Formats: sequence, structure tokens, C-alpha cells
Amino acid sequence: MTLERARQLLSAQAGFGGAYSRNGARLVLAEVAREHGQAAADQLIRELRLDEIFNFHPGEHFSTPGQPR
Repeated sequence: MTLERARQLLSAQAGFGGAYSRNGARLVLAEVAREHGQAAADQLIRELRLDEIFNFHPGEHFSTPGQPR
């Protein structure tokens, strides 16, 4: 997934808000961290204010089902 596509998906999830959107955003951030590194995920959290919307924090580890922690 490109960072631009992740940005688009996360922007949409942030616009919806709620628990289901939070879970979707976690999955996107897990994919970003896996493909591009934690710094890229942290940047998206800051840029899209996901700390305020979903209470995510830079440095937080996100994983997908079946992915080791």
C-alpha cells in the first residue's frame, strides 16, 4: 500500500469516527508500519490527528490478525 493510499483511507476512517472506523484505521496503520516502518505510521497519526480522533499515539504498535506482535 502506498502512503498516499493509506492517507486517503485513514482520512475516510477519521471522518466516520466510531469503533468500527477505529478498528479499520488500526489495520491500515499496521500495514503502513509493516511496509514503510513505524516512523511512517507515526507521521500519519500526527498529520491526520488520529491521536485526537481515535486516541492512537506515535510509537504505538499496531498489528493485524495473525501477525506476530
